[in-house]
Amino acid sequence: MDHTSIIDKINRHKKQPNLRYRLKEKVEEFTNLLFYTLFDIDTPVEKNLDKLEMLFDDVVDLACWDTQKPCKKVWENYVEKLPKILERLNLDAEATVNCDPASLSVEEVYMAYPGFYAIAIYRLAHELYNEGFPLVPRLMTEYAHRQTGVDINPGAQIGDSFHIDHGTGVVIGETAIIKEHVKIYQGVTLGGLYVAKHLQSTKRHPTIENNVTIYANATILGGKTVIGENSIIGGNAWLTASVPANSTVFHTPDIKIKTLPNVS
Repeated sequence: MDHTSIIDKINRHKKQPNLRYRLKEKVEEFTNLLFYTLFDIDTPVEKNLDKLEMLFDDVVDLACWDTQKPCKKVWENYVEKLPKILERLNLDAEATVNCDPASLSVEEVYMAYPGFYAIAIYRLAHELYNEGFPLVPRLMTEYAHRQTGVDINPGAQIGDSFHIDHGTGVVIGETAIIKEHVKIYQGVTLGGLYVAKHLQSTKRHPTIENNVTIYANATILGGKTVIGENSIIGGNAWLTASVPANSTVFHTPDIKIKTLPNVS
């Protein structure tokens, strides 16, 4: 096969006219600048909001494939929500300081805690998701996923004072609802009980009520599954049904002791 034939065949199989990886790079640049603008004390807010608007225009040009949709108006609506998002993120950081005896300062939480970073990017992405601009928020949360090991779909609904400890391996699905003052640990999955394309428009992921703690590697599945307020879900628990308020759920290990043959 000659060189020209190879090029022709590759070009024939490049079938996605809107697949430009520059979009992914631009979203990551936008995400980083947005995070610094909200938190870094040496980053000028007014100057950076102008930069962010220009970056967002570039993102819109790459991501808004339907010319009938007014993507240009998304930024105006979004920027008005940034103060409230920052206020909620400060509550998340305070929750981590109050929950984790290993945290020495709130500054440490902002700079060093992967769970907080994942929550921050989720909250910033969630508002864009609500604007009906789905690909960009998904790229934002996948960027945070790659950085932290925490996978939060931007469609999830998460209340105030949310704390993720350690973070690695946490998965929170698109239709999950998490209310206020919830704490979760590494490896927790809030997932779907079934995986099928026709379920796209249904609630597939669980609801977690106020003041629930979910310990490491617990798996909670299903759109009808509700974990009642003030409950504690122990590590490695597997739940596909609801739990009433004030419950404690433990995984009970099955322990078998090996014995040698012919030994009494």
